[in-house]
Amino acid sequence: MGNLTFSLNLTLDGCVDHQEGIADDETHAFFIRLMDECGAMLWGRVTYEMMEGYWPAVVRGEEEAPPAMREWAVKLEAKPKYVVSSTRRDFPWSNSHHLAGDLRTGVQKLKDATPAGVLLGSGTLATELDRLDLIDEYRFLVHPRIAGHGPTLYQGGLPSARRLELVSSMPLRNGAVALHYRRARG
Repeated sequence: MGNLTFSLNLTLDGCVDHQEGIADDETHAFFIRLMDECGAMLWGRVTYEMMEGYWPAVVRGEEEAPPAMREWAVKLEAKPKYVVSSTRRDFPWSNSHHLAGDLRTGVQKLKDATPAGVLLGSGTLATELDRLDLIDEYRFLVHPRIAGHGPTLYQGGLPSARRLELVSSMPLRNGAVALHYRRARG
């Protein structure tokens, strides 16, 4: 069984607005390494639609992008992508699959079938999966910014605090810090 790893960009004040982070070669290389280490991606519909609206066009050459972003786009195109949605059934982007039915059962089956692990990149979905105790690890890239607005991480709240164990921390040249935590069990 593979781990479910939640990974996201956030600012020092917890903002997860994708426009507030530093999008440079170093941050893209960080996320390329995470994607290379996992067997599949897991998103909610809103994140899928945001990604679907840009990255396939980069692969097709319809959008200008520096080499690191193009590398991300090509690898993302090939990676299996699973989408949780109760409102959309059709996911035409290559290697995209609808994860339907009971959320706990569907995500557990995906983890069981993906020994290399699943990389979760949707904040709202992460809140629901954390409520179900399905997230094993957290890989956050904390940017040296205070956004002063939302949305924020776990804005919907959790029923109780989560104890985490630090696995590693690594500062990037751009001032962001990569944090890797494991869920403390027991």
